[in-house]
Amino acid sequence: MFSLSLGEGARLGPLEIWHAEEFAGHLDRARDHIRPWVGPSFVTDDVDGARATLKRYAERQAEDGSRLYGIRRDGVLVGGVMFTDFHATSGSCEIGCWLEPSAEGLGLVTRACSALLDWAFTSRGLHRAEWHCRADNDRSSAVARRLGMTLEGVRREAWPYEGVRHDKQLWAVLASEWRAPEQ
Repeated sequence: MFSLSLGEGARLGPLEIWHAEEFAGHLDRARDHIRPWVGPSFVTDDVDGARATLKRYAERQAEDGSRLYGIRRDGVLVGGVMFTDFHATSGSCEIGCWLEPSAEGLGLVTRACSALLDWAFTSRGLHRAEWHCRADNDRSSAVARRLGMTLEGVRREAWPYEGVRHDKQLWAVLASEWRAPEQ
């Protein structure tokens, strides 16, 4: 298995089906914090749900699609990043992230997403990467900005959460614009 240093005692590595118990434990710690900001099918409530999420990503990766990576700090899973969509034939992808409060403010997500974008643009030759987030998620918008993305628009009331519809921002960066942020 590969593992990439992110600094601050953190490493980036794949999340696979056999990590289901670890992933479920992590979600127990992070669930309430991340639920408003990520898709409902991602935030599962037990080991079986965690296993199903990891299996779904494994199957998509096997088809050269979506991929899921964990961020571990001092050996403990504290969050992750992913290609929520990955289309080599059309040259586009969407990246996303989640993080426990204990690991916020350390630049881990920016460094992890930078590694994903480097790989997508330089190794896979993709042309465009997107970032979608609720318009009121200031931390997520800040990551997109640090990654050099451009806010392309807002989809009004496109993010339903607990009976309320929120605006959704669409950020993007093109391969010709990409330069990994200074660490």
